[in-house]
Amino acid sequence: MSGFQEFYELLPREKALALLEPYLRPVDGAEEVPLEAALGRVLAAEVAAPEPLPAFARSTVDGYAVRARDTFGASEGQPALLTLAGQVNMGEVVERSLGAGEAVQVFTGGALPPGADAVVMFEHTGEGGSLLEVFHPVAPGENAVRPGEDFAAGNALLPGGRRLRPADLGALAALGLTRVTVRRRPRVGILSTGDEVVPATERPRPGQVRDVNSHVLAGFVREAGGEPELGGIVPDDREALAGRVAALLPRVDLLLLSGGSSTGARDHTLAVINSLGPPGVVVHGLALKPGKPTVIGVAGRKLIFGLPGHPAAAAVAFRAVVRPALLALGGAPSQAGLQVSARLAVNLPSASGREEFVRVRLVSRPDGWWAEPVEGPSGFLSTFVRSDGFVVIPLEATGLEAGAEVAVELD
Repeated sequence: MSGFQEFYELLPREKALALLEPYLRPVDGAEEVPLEAALGRVLAAEVAAPEPLPAFARSTVDGYAVRARDTFGASEGQPALLTLAGQVNMGEVVERSLGAGEAVQVFTGGALPPGADAVVMFEHTGEGGSLLEVFHPVAPGENAVRPGEDFAAGNALLPGGRRLRPADLGALAALGLTRVTVRRRPRVGILSTGDEVVPATERPRPGQVRDVNSHVLAGFVREAGGEPELGGIVPDDREALAGRVAALLPRVDLLLLSGGSSTGARDHTLAVINSLGPPGVVVHGLALKPGKPTVIGVAGRKLIFGLPGHPAAAAVAFRAVVRPALLALGGAPSQAGLQVSARLAVNLPSASGREEFVRVRLVSRPDGWWAEPVEGPSGFLSTFVRSDGFVVIPLEATGLEAGAEVAVELD
């Protein structure tokens, strides 16, 4: 490969992802894991509730279990008078049915005795010996839940393809489901390229830099539900890169190459991807800033992404195109990252025809959150570390004005 390679038509990320859609099928394989290892995993199939939740009628407040009709017409001036018939302790089940005109003391989450269909809150009552004064009527079902009202037995609890959250683990545990079947995590190979790149464990000589991207990308892969496999560092040599790719590709579902994606004469990513057979390179350049020199190829049905060498630019390219692809391979729906609404502190100019990702930090002021750009070249790690996330300037826009409401996508 000699001279410089011109970029093909720069594609917006939506068009690039549309080209990849035929290759974004969930990977095969599933495994059963315990709940303590299930956070963030993707359910392989729908999970149904094996039993009702709650399993018994229970109170949602501290108060007195009653028959609602015994409280009708009660008021401050003319309270309903009920006979106190005991107390239900937490974890206790009462077999005796509640009789007409009776009340039983219960606590939040406690079981209701048979015959009770509502609960009067403590603050709406007064005690006088063996009698209970009720100053406020309750309707049937008030301050109580019926068996199966939360989840009915046999009904869907969680849909297949759901990425499990802490609350989901709680629902599974409440129903005694301590093991779940989840999709296999997509395996993602990561190679760093460049004669100047050395392992992070080594002290670089003048002109060398430590390998940052392997660790940044591995973190992003884990956050997106993948399993990274670090393939090490490859020098700027086409044969060396081709050999390492050929060895790693069969073991993974997706491959990331960082560096070697720009127009430099020593960049061999394009040639290596095309040498793997059709369709080869399908995207050469994205309408992104930073992240323009991103290359996307397909070998068989496996995606290969050539990402920029600068960590901040590689991070933008990952968020824009790799993350949605990885979520799809893992069987999870594509989803935006966590966002915070803020106002822009300064004008942000941009060139129309490219989607620009501007790193910002969030500053709390008396009138709300403000987004302040973190200045510095895309190759600076300090801009990456000092920022909380980024603001996206749309493809067709020529900038954003100070004071504009923006969505900050958090790292």
